[in-house]
Amino acid sequence: MGPRGGSGGEEGRIAARPGTPSGTVQPGLQRLQLAGTEALLYVPCGYRADTPAPLVLALHGAGGNAQYGLDPLHGFVDDLGVVLLALKSAGRTWDVILGGFGADVRAIDGALAHVFGRVAVDPERIVASGFSDGASYALSLGITNGDLFRRIVAFSPGFMAPGAPHGRPHVFVSHGTGDSVLPIGVCSRRLVPRLQGARYPVEYREFDGGHTIPRQIALEAARWMTE
Repeated sequence: MGPRGGSGGEEGRIAARPGTPSGTVQPGLQRLQLAGTEALLYVPCGYRADTPAPLVLALHGAGGNAQYGLDPLHGFVDDLGVVLLALKSAGRTWDVILGGFGADVRAIDGALAHVFGRVAVDPERIVASGFSDGASYALSLGITNGDLFRRIVAFSPGFMAPGAPHGRPHVFVSHGTGDSVLPIGVCSRRLVPRLQGARYPVEYREFDGGHTIPRQIALEAARWMTE
């Protein structure tokens, strides 16, 4: 069965699914030619079309762009064989944070369908990951599409606003105890118990520091994604 795509977006649901690619792709960083969307794809140097790879949807923080989405994990993916896909939000941040799912879900759905048509992706290792507002969006979109995203990585999230949940993805959360942008006490220390109460498996890491992603935390998350 080939890749599928196409979603209205308002319910936060993504229709695209991996299948047998009909196209090809070369390793390295490439800008995708998608109407109205800034999107970057990084294919690791060891990628082989006959070996489905993990895929991470990497989401930037408020005011960022596609490159900012790639940056936290880019240094680790060649060793781990991970494909990275990053988009820029349509507005200053992701749609659900501005009021509801919509344009960004449709853009992500289209970008995923494009990638699934060219890259052999392991359906058991598709991850939604993000930092700050991107982490909030990864939680929201990932829980709504837990039948697609089997794992979610949230670096310093502020909140989550999922639609109807599907599946039961595993979740990795990290947060700095000195974060003054999204204070840990009203963010991750509330979110993590909510996730655990809803019976999502959670790995939680607090660290001494502010609104950032320490290299060791990023490496641990990258390894966790591909287990």
